[in-house]
Amino acid sequence: MVQNQSKGMQKKAVSRKPDASHTKKGKRVIAPKKKDAVKHDQLKKSLSSKINRSIEKQIVGAAGNSKLTIVRNEVS
Repeated sequence: MVQNQSKGMQKKAVSRKPDASHTKKGKRVIAPKKKDAVKHDQLKKSLSSKINRSIEKQIVGAAGNSKLTIVRNEVS
């Protein structure tokens, strides 16, 4: 019985770039540019500050009805 002859007969697969006609189906995702990321961060920051301001107003209103007082530094 002959051994180890199958090793030399195996061919290696040739890697190729996919052609334009064989691209994957589906939606393509394009990374945002830096301008978009900066704009998104500014929007997020402004929204979070508006939400915090609204919550603080509600707390001040609730504390005004009772004996509690809120001491807060105004930062503009």
